[in-house]
Amino acid sequence: MTQSGAASHMVRIANCLQTILELEPELEKLELGSSLLDEFAVLKSFLEKLDKVEVSEEDVCRIEQATANFLEELKGPLAGGDGEDGPGRRLQ
Repeated sequence: MTQSGAASHMVRIANCLQTILELEPELEKLELGSSLLDEFAVLKSFLEKLDKVEVSEEDVCRIEQATANFLEELKGPLAGGDGEDGPGRRLQ
């Protein structure tokens, strides 16, 4: 894999992880959110070590799809709050 390809993979994975981590304040408000919050420490740790991980395009696509699925699953519970998304926030 080329260096620019590897860098692109890292950017895409970091974007997925950051998107999920940005939901932490909203998840803290949910009844079931506390169980997910424990996993945030793992995500944060992984994000810090991301530059040492080698992934394929297929891996990145799976991570992006899993992120999309996760966000889709959260649409209902997060919409049950005040009905408003945060500034600039889209759950898609």
